[in-house]
Amino acid sequence: MNESTEAAGATHTGPHGYISNKDDYLKRLRRIEGQARGLQGMVSDEKYCIDILTQISAMTSALQSVALGLLDEHLNHCVVNAVAAGGEEADLKMREASAAIGRLVRS
Repeated sequence: MNESTEAAGATHTGPHGYISNKDDYLKRLRRIEGQARGLQGMVSDEKYCIDILTQISAMTSALQSVALGLLDEHLNHCVVNAVAAGGEEADLKMREASAAIGRLVRS
């Protein structure tokens, strides 16, 4: 758990919502990792600034795509299940999702 999750008191038991697409997420993240290494190489090789910025934009879009996919999985699995159960867990999951959306919007 990260610091913001711990501060919110969030816990999760059972499989995560993204588990059925785990391999797809890992492939996408490995591709993004390769893009980051490519960017390092571009800077090391003193490539043109605009070309580097174009690749940064592509990498940012790829990360946002992963984030939106994970958010969708979270809403459709964790939040839906918590709301169905009701109570404090439902309130917590709604606050947690709202905070995550806020972080994505600000980034």
